[in-house]
Amino acid sequence: MTPRPTVVVVITLAAWLAATLAARGQEPEIVDGWTVAPPDYDQSKIVELDEAVAAERFKDVNSVIVVRNGELLIERYYNGASREQTHDPRSVGKTVAATLLGIAISEGYIQSVDQRLGDFYDLEAYDNYSEKKEAVTLRHLLTMTSGFDGYDFESESIGNEEFMYPQDDWVRWALDLPMAEDREPGDAWRYFTAGVVILGDILNSAVPGGLEAYADLKLFAPIGVRNYQWQHTPQRVANTAGGIQLTPLGFAKFGELHRNYGHWRGRSVVAADWVDAMLAPVVDTTVEGNRYGYLWWHKSYTVGDDAWDVAYCSGNGGNKIFVFDDRDLVVVVTASAYGQRYMHSQVDEIMEEFVLPAVREDFRASAGDQVSKWRRAPRPAPASPSLRVRDPGK
Repeated sequence: MTPRPTVVVVITLAAWLAATLAARGQEPEIVDGWTVAPPDYDQSKIVELDEAVAAERFKDVNSVIVVRNGELLIERYYNGASREQTHDPRSVGKTVAATLLGIAISEGYIQSVDQRLGDFYDLEAYDNYSEKKEAVTLRHLLTMTSGFDGYDFESESIGNEEFMYPQDDWVRWALDLPMAEDREPGDAWRYFTAGVVILGDILNSAVPGGLEAYADLKLFAPIGVRNYQWQHTPQRVANTAGGIQLTPLGFAKFGELHRNYGHWRGRSVVAADWVDAMLAPVVDTTVEGNRYGYLWWHKSYTVGDDAWDVAYCSGNGGNKIFVFDDRDLVVVVTASAYGQRYMHSQVDEIMEEFVLPAVREDFRASAGDQVSKWRRAPRPAPASPSLRVRDPGK
């Protein structure tokens, strides 16, 4: 059996120290801007998780981070990963584009999610022009309902992302694609990475200084994320298809920003109305048990008799940022099981068998009629004219 990583012991001692200092009225430990919470959870469950990873029941897992009430509760690293090491989360990075779009709308650089592609491109200059293509909006790109003839989950689809990467110009290749004959924009969900690349290109042209500088100034710097690295398109635009590398604690900050409705340490970074619209599930997906919002997935875990509704970002390899809004909980899992059949299912097992049971007693939803807001009807359109977000259910 592979020895359990020594950093697990170090983090356990850090949590113990935080509890000791708190008991003595001293300042708790601060880790990368996080206050370390006392180890008030079922530690035996996390020890069992450590052992399962060491025994390779779960393969290529790199970290598990749990933030509760804005404090760092659990921090585990495996298979050579460390606190300072950045990680490629693949499509988790798509969600960053949705957040940046909200900021750009609130600052007036983009008018609304209902702007059409024709507002940004001369679509007649591209192949396969049609009125249907003219009808595609930013909202359709955000919700994977654009109607382009592209579906990443089918290898033979002409719009599959794997055909995009060898191209000299990803945006032109995407806009040259035909529209699907059997779907209209807004009709049905099809996972289409190229649509998010188009979204990134629109942002890059609209915001001052380009997308990369804008993201640093408006998103990453305000939440204290300094250790990160973008990948780029052939045109050297920040790649919104995925792959932006942060540390696990950096991903946790991104998740906490959204759990806290766009606020970070008392400062508004993203408009709360935008976060509400972004996280609301508005369309069914082709993945059983999952719905989709503005580049956010939605599902429910079951722990005992409790349903744990969650919005989450997801990427190849088994990379996740989970936001349990009604339980004040953020969980990050980073993994390197790229392309493996078990990459997502093993994360579900980790969550339902170990992580959620470890924090269950303190976060069980109260009895009665309490329902996660994501199961309620979507909020009406916000009053703020700067956002111009329509009812996300339409």
